[in-house]
Amino acid sequence: SAYGLGETVVGGTVNPDEWYVFKPTLAEGKKSIIARTMGSKQIKMIYKEGGGSETVPTSAEEQGAWSATDKQVEELAEMAVKIEKHYGRPMDIEWARDGDDGKLYIVQARPETVASQKKVGVIEDYKMLEKGTEVLAEGRAVGKRIGSGKVNILKSIDEMADFVEGQVLVADMTDPDWEPIMKKSAAIVTNR
Repeated sequence: SAYGLGETVVGGTVNPDEWYVFKPTLAEGKKSIIARTMGSKQIKMIYKEGGGSETVPTSAEEQGAWSATDKQVEELAEMAVKIEKHYGRPMDIEWARDGDDGKLYIVQARPETVASQKKVGVIEDYKMLEKGTEVLAEGRAVGKRIGSGKVNILKSIDEMADFVEGQVLVADMTDPDWEPIMKKSAAIVTNR
């Protein structure tokens, strides 16, 4: 969850807040949030007067506060469970909170394609066998695997032809247009 229009979250240009909800306790009507991580939320996309939208910095107050309440997260989780039950499969669900009345709305639901591809009954556990003495960079992991290869720093999507399968993709950010080389990369490192 982040502030403003959802395009920054979907496009990966903002580091959003995240909550993890345990469905069995949610079904029992008990507190179900088992973890949460506050994102930096450094930007937000808003409507411009006269039409269109623009990306602007968030305030220090917004960056230091949760973008949704636990109650709102549990309300969204209840809606998500109903949608998954209706379709009989994991779903990728997008939502919005109305800026005027504060109500939560589901704006899109489509079959989920990443987590549902995991093999049932198989645990993949990756561990670093040795660590260097100097930390070169830190950040948040999106996946749980470890990759290595020759680093290829691409400044724009126009350099895609220079990418070789098995390399580590390094870019400022990625979006769905990068997918052809993301599938061929050993690992991906981005600023956002």
